[in-house]
Amino acid sequence: MITLYAFGPNFGLPDSSPFVTKADVLLKMSGLPYRVDTTGFRKAPKGKLPYIEDDGLIVADSTFIRLHLQRRYATDFDVGLTPAQRATAWAFEKMCEEHLYFALVHARWMIDENFDIGPRHFFDTAPAPLRPLICALVRREVRRNLKGHGIGRHTEDEICQLAVRDLGAIADFLGDKPYLMGPRPCGADATIFAFVAAALAPCFKTPIRIAAELQDNLVAYRDRMMQEYYPALAAGTAKAA
Repeated sequence: MITLYAFGPNFGLPDSSPFVTKADVLLKMSGLPYRVDTTGFRKAPKGKLPYIEDDGLIVADSTFIRLHLQRRYATDFDVGLTPAQRATAWAFEKMCEEHLYFALVHARWMIDENFDIGPRHFFDTAPAPLRPLICALVRREVRRNLKGHGIGRHTEDEICQLAVRDLGAIADFLGDKPYLMGPRPCGADATIFAFVAAALAPCFKTPIRIAAELQDNLVAYRDRMMQEYYPALAAGTAKAA
């Protein structure tokens, strides 16, 4: 059986990482049996989650997990799509993963209020005397990574503007379709859902979340995917609301 190494549910989301959520949805789409293990971060081959173990083979990174499922199990996540549609879906995925993601990281880690609500609790198991130092060191590394990417060189307002543009592009392309490319989910929906849900996480206060909430079709899309793949979590969210 395949094992998916994940962080686990947090912030009202299937996982605190949209990349883990992406991999989890892809596994659900594949119909393959799998289990989730939340104890594998220290052994992550690339220092990040997700990764999977499949009959002794380790595959790290959500995109390479998808390629593995396609090659080993002949799973076509984009069945019925034309080459042009597959290319469009890939472009939207990469916009989320290589651009929108870093704006969301900035919102969670660099805005003090959001950091205190969210990422700070990642370190709750660290020894109390060391916890402030560990938080400061990791946060400094995140800041350095954001600057290296480029988005961290912008002001908070400028970063929000870029993220809102990304979300607007998704909303405009989605239109009144139930899923990104039409009447049924494709592989890209695993990614788009993960990032739209992350942008809509209610615990984080940011103009990015407000902009996402103003796009009715994005909210409906998030709810539709949540009901499709995480009905128990969807029911709990609805009850809390």
